[in-house]
Amino acid sequence: MARSGTDARIERGNQTRRTILHRAVGIASVEGLEGLSLGRLASELNLSKSGVFDLFGSKEELQLATVRAAVKVFIEHVVQPARDAPAGLGRLERLCHNWLVYSAQRVFPGGCFFYSVTAEYDARQGKVHDAVASAHGNWFSLVEQMVDQAKETGEVRTATDSPQLAFELVALLEMANAESVLHGNFSCYARAADGIISRLRSVATDPSALPDTLELEPPVPADPRA
Repeated sequence: MARSGTDARIERGNQTRRTILHRAVGIASVEGLEGLSLGRLASELNLSKSGVFDLFGSKEELQLATVRAAVKVFIEHVVQPARDAPAGLGRLERLCHNWLVYSAQRVFPGGCFFYSVTAEYDARQGKVHDAVASAHGNWFSLVEQMVDQAKETGEVRTATDSPQLAFELVALLEMANAESVLHGNFSCYARAADGIISRLRSVATDPSALPDTLELEPPVPADPRA
């Protein structure tokens, strides 16, 4: 019985931690990681401040846990569905598609979590900067890796500069996110999709294997502020 009671307390603690981090990633995507505080989260979620402090210990630890939680969400929505596709140009296309839908559907209320916090922490130093920089670097590395895989399958020309192509694809994705969040302009996702397909066609060994555009399903929403 004692062990069962202990297990129940651990599960309640884990559930409370998940609830806090779910709220924290939402806040940080809009207001930045500096917008987080143990007291604010305790108040908004009707929890004791001491209980929240026991789970995280400090604002910095809360920020680091928030970055880790956001990485898990990003992998779930963007990375893993692409990895389920066979290696090659189709997987790279799927990765870009997933990213556009993830941003457009506001998986995080402020658009791409990492676009927001990278701008916040790019010129800072410390553990939170390092965690954000690591997540951002891993994303670029993943895109480049998928380009290399497509070269290995013979679907992308071997002379293609993988880092350059990865840079251009990410730039199109992030610009769509920035325009949409700043201006409430959701048509920019279609523009980014057209640009991505055009760029992929330019390096494909068989351009006809690619669709005319990336079909953004579920459909991109209308401007919620309209």
